[in-house]
Amino acid sequence: MKLNKKVNAILIDKKKSWYWLGKNSGVDMSTIYRLKNDESAGTDFSTMEKIADALDVSLDEFRSKEVD
Repeated sequence: MKLNKKVNAILIDKKKSWYWLGKNSGVDMSTIYRLKNDESAGTDFSTMEKIADALDVSLDEFRSKEVD
């Protein structure tokens, strides 16, 4: 599952919005919306740390476990 889909599923589960995520994570809104729209080439570790902290989840939630 793509990162934006994983984050979106957590947001839905927690009844939060992408806007809320930007405000509560300290991540720039342009970065949040690039992630939301799957337009980021890659999200750096510190950004994912902030997002995980805001969502109160482990970074492991975002790891790709897909097998080709």
